[in-house]
Amino acid sequence: MDSAAGWIEHETEGDASVLYLRGAWRLANLGAISRALKSLPPAEHKRFVLDGSRLKELDTSAGFILYRHLVGIGCTESTVSARGFDPRHRKLLRLVHERMTCPPSAARSMHLGLVQRVGAAALKLGRLLRTHSAFVGVVVLEALGLLRRPGRFRAKETVAQFEAVGLDAIPIVALVTFLIGVVFAYLLGVQAQRYGANIFVVDGVGLAMCRELSPLLAAVIVAGRSGAAFTAQLGTMKVQEEIDAISTLGLSPVQVLVIPRLAAIVVALPVLVFVGDVAGVAGGMLVGAWQLDIGAAAFLDRLHAVLPMSAFVIGVAKAPVFGAFIAMIACRMGLLVARDARSVGESTTSTVVQSIVWVIVLDAIFAVALQSLDL
Repeated sequence: MDSAAGWIEHETEGDASVLYLRGAWRLANLGAISRALKSLPPAEHKRFVLDGSRLKELDTSAGFILYRHLVGIGCTESTVSARGFDPRHRKLLRLVHERMTCPPSAARSMHLGLVQRVGAAALKLGRLLRTHSAFVGVVVLEALGLLRRPGRFRAKETVAQFEAVGLDAIPIVALVTFLIGVVFAYLLGVQAQRYGANIFVVDGVGLAMCRELSPLLAAVIVAGRSGAAFTAQLGTMKVQEEIDAISTLGLSPVQVLVIPRLAAIVVALPVLVFVGDVAGVAGGMLVGAWQLDIGAAAFLDRLHAVLPMSAFVIGVAKAPVFGAFIAMIACRMGLLVARDARSVGESTTSTVVQSIVWVIVLDAIFAVALQSLDL
């Protein structure tokens, strides 16, 4: 079927040129179809009718060649009509026409005003919160299922995640909180020395580190370290279709991947907060002995006298809440990754930002709630 008549027939009906499409208009025959279109006689009428009653097959490449030829001879949407096409072929031609007249890049390059950007951001935030809420419900249901069948709980994976999240993070948490304790004690000491109130630096360092700074710093470090790792791990697994393989085996990805990480971070973060308390107090003690003439024994005696146990308990009690939010956000963003490397990076960045913001918001909520309870 190399001749033009084998692919297309040209007839005249009244004031219109009718093009009867024939055969299988597919990519394999694109060269012959293109030659057939070029061999058509010059148009003598302003109206064209495409007749698909004799057409057997059609794909997008052939539809593109057809529309490009019609545009090249000066046809417009108002001068071309179609008849006799199979519904599938008609739908495909419509799709090709839409893509040729409205390319996706034009929609992406559209400039949005300030109000439109705010609205788009609000809608995106709403969708994100809905997906997070739905994910929390799924995790709760899967956790309840594990309570009924504890044998499915992956203890080895949880221990491995605890080592990565908790034990491996002890040095960096201890270093950061120690330095913050040094800085905080130094700043307080500069002011306290003017009034001869050096001993009150112990009060400030102990209360600030145990109640606020240590939980906040530990959570931020875990969010940037382990939260990003969770998202990158799950995102890479999704790109490589490992999560699909887990589902194919009849296992729950939430039970296999999410719950062990959630349990590990909820247990590990209080331990890191305790380490941060000790390191922060040690930093304050160093400054006290070096600059404020407060010996280690005097520092510890004053700390024991003025630091209520409730401050330590409140700081440690915040940690599991912070950890649960970080794990939920990190795992959810990992499972939302599209199947490309760029999406992994974007989701990892989003995880760190969301986790830090939520940690600060939760800390503010704790501060207001505990203040109203006189704690």
